Amino acid sequence: MPDRTAALPNHSPRLALRSAPRLASRSAPRRKRRRHAAALACSLLGLTALTACGGSSSSSSSSSAASTPGRPVTITFWGWTRGSQQVADAFNASHHDVHVVFEQIPSGNAGGYAKISNAVKAGNEPDVFNVEYPMLPEYVSQGAVQDLTSRISGLTSKFTPQSVQLTTFAGKDWALPLDADPQVFFYRKDVFTKYGIQVPTTWDQFRTAAQKLKAADPAARLATFFSDDPSTLEAMAWQAGAAWFGTSGDAWKVGLRDAPTQKVAAYWQSLIADDLVRVQPYSSQAWSASLQNSQTVGYLGAAWSAGALKSAEPTQAGDWAVAPIPSWDGNPAGGMLGGSVFVVGKDSKNVAAAVEFSQWATTTPQGMQARIASGISSVYPADPALVPTAKQAFNTTFYGGQDIFSVFSDASAAIKPGWSWGPSMGVTNSAIKNAFSALTGSGTIDQALRAGQDATVSDLKARGVQVVGP
Repeated sequence: MPDRTAALPNHSPRLALRSAPRLASRSAPRRKRRRHAAALACSLLGLTALTACGGSSSSSSSSSAASTPGRPVTITFWGWTRGSQQVADAFNASHHDVHVVFEQIPSGNAGGYAKISNAVKAGNEPDVFNVEYPMLPEYVSQGAVQDLTSRISGLTSKFTPQSVQLTTFAGKDWALPLDADPQVFFYRKDVFTKYGIQVPTTWDQFRTAAQKLKAADPAARLATFFSDDPSTLEAMAWQAGAAWFGTSGDAWKVGLRDAPTQKVAAYWQSLIADDLVRVQPYSSQAWSASLQNSQTVGYLGAAWSAGALKSAEPTQAGDWAVAPIPSWDGNPAGGMLGGSVFVVGKDSKNVAAAVEFSQWATTTPQGMQARIASGISSVYPADPALVPTAKQAFNTTFYGGQDIFSVFSDASAAIKPGWSWGPSMGVTNSAIKNAFSALTGSGTIDQALRAGQDATVSDLKARGVQVVGP
């Protein structure tokens, strides 16, 4: 993600760290639940030989039935991404037959997903709301969002392939991507210059830089391993070529401890063991204070982080710069960290208007200008045609005038293809997060991955979904 409002530690595009409340009743007859789960698994297997998954989404018919509302019409929009209020205001100022009522909700891991899911269960969800890429499969599987294939098929070519891959399941389009934020490295260029530290381009060089910094200033650390957030580790596993989720016939393959992930886990475990990086919650005052006190001088973030960091540390203007994320061999490679999409609620009676607003927010210069010009958002657009708009709208004085969007563009082009999120990421990430809390003691990253694997497999099996693997 995600880009939030207010201080950096509390407002990043982070993954849901708890499972969204289940929408299907657990009291349904076992056989009925299994048939339903199998159908959902088929619909979500996406992107791999899934033409055998016949049938049509029930949301398609509801979309058609609600496609000709009277105008003018009012729609509701829930979101937390930075600049959303400004986007809604700009849309309302330029459109007279559709009016958007925006409600700011907590970020996903701070209660936003629970609020959305409760509203879906009650049948009063908003017409439009934001979810992050990792959570989209879960909302699709719960039947919480509408199939938009017939309405946005002509738009998908606008977006980066990675974004389309993460919003398309079984040949159906479920969302309009807002951003496709690659992982990048933020660093204090003044501190690097002071101690003669080279900006690392490989993970070996990253370790060397961490050692040199600690030797020069025993209180300083190059980066932080966030003990309350799996998304950074997931982006680095993605970069390394991991594939946590896949399909085999009608079954899900779950493999959180594959060889590339083990490589990443062992590397970071060694950094932790040698006290070369901090282990702190992203949402902690301790981490925020370490940034303010120049005791943490690097940050493995994403494109959205530029706006968050700028808002959180205004007194360090001119001291920060952005570089590509280090890779294992020095060649450009990366994963996506965060990123959000626009979806239409399953019970919306104003689908045409909801899609019109979502399209405007994600594919027009006016929509992106409104978001970035707010001064708090630095999202990298999922529609590459909007990158010049974003670049022009974002004031880079905090980064010494650096052309940071060119760094983002190169990093986006280097995102590895083939990654997919699982259908139960709330459960997956909650288990990993809980195990991360032991990292300052005897816990290990591999133990956390094992916990995530076991919890995910158990959850899917409980839902009647066949699982194979790792």
